[in-house]
Amino acid sequence: METIDQPLIPGLPDDLALRCLAMISHGYHGILETVSRRWRKLFHSVEYSNYKAREGWSGNWLFVLTGASENQWVAYDPEADRWHPLPRIPTSHPDQEHLGFSCACVLNKFLLIGGTYGARDQVIPHQTALTTNEVFQFDPFRKEWRNVASMRTARSHFACSVVSGKVYVAGGRNTSSGGGLALAEVYNPLTDKWEDLPPLPNPQMDCIGLPYDGKFYVLTDLVGLLEHETSVVFDPSDETWLSVNDTWPFSRAMHLGIQVLDGGHICTVVDWGGSSIETRDVDNREWHHRGLIPPVILPDHPRPLEVFDYGFVALRNEIYVLGGRVLRWEESGTGKFNIVKLSTVRVCNPLSLPLRWREIRPMCEPAFGSILGCASMETRSF
Repeated sequence: METIDQPLIPGLPDDLALRCLAMISHGYHGILETVSRRWRKLFHSVEYSNYKAREGWSGNWLFVLTGASENQWVAYDPEADRWHPLPRIPTSHPDQEHLGFSCACVLNKFLLIGGTYGARDQVIPHQTALTTNEVFQFDPFRKEWRNVASMRTARSHFACSVVSGKVYVAGGRNTSSGGGLALAEVYNPLTDKWEDLPPLPNPQMDCIGLPYDGKFYVLTDLVGLLEHETSVVFDPSDETWLSVNDTWPFSRAMHLGIQVLDGGHICTVVDWGGSSIETRDVDNREWHHRGLIPPVILPDHPRPLEVFDYGFVALRNEIYVLGGRVLRWEESGTGKFNIVKLSTVRVCNPLSLPLRWREIRPMCEPAFGSILGCASMETRSF
């Protein structure tokens, strides 16, 4: 039986007990809520979330959305080695598939930006997808979503990056721009306002963003081809766009993006006949092959299988390869196969050779299969 005056932690004053409990990472909360009714009430209280926010103790998060999860995001806590589902997003399109969005983490908040909503199954032929300018914010302290200021332009498949505490977006497409968008804008999370930026030199459709050296790089889906070695770069210091000659050894059509590690190292995956980890030297900007993402071995299948549609994200200077699908061919030689959706998660440090891959706890339900979006957030040091 619990009494009203029972302390949070026997032998400690409640203010010190609160501080101790506030330092516990989010992956443990589900277990700790079962300790007592007072602990459960505390973990759901405004007092607890405000204390963590005041100290900046967001914890480390890895956010993932899969095609099979019906807009249900899940999160991973590397300290606890635990996955847990996030609350449902308060969207007005809960039954439609969300694609072409961007996600970013800024000032201890996770943002889900733009994209399109369309029918999961094309029951109604020629149904038009809806492109949105909505932005949702997940608060890791309160563990809840809310709407924040919408972009000025609805867009999907656009470049997005966080540079110096602000979110930059550019390009993409919507129903009124068949050839892509040149419009760009920036979001200030402190004021919850979007402002227009000078437009891109040329419209860009199906592009990705990269924060590098204090600038916003916009890379098209043609990067990696020899005749397309130009990047468009926005410099916030003078609000100008520049075209620079550069080489990027990957194709946006075959991968989810690139990651910037500590020290300015850039890491990506090249999917040309195999999944190769590549990093870029900070000083001479040359690319180096680091190793391969290993295939998976299913328990009831004799051959290793290459994974496709997986996710790729960096957290604490390690890269995570998430989920995906494999083709499981029948051994009878009939040419038939099954598509197997994976929940596996593999991790390595791309700067430490040889690569040493390890498999961690798989994603929780309902997350498995193709990765539609993923992002990471690291707590500030304290």
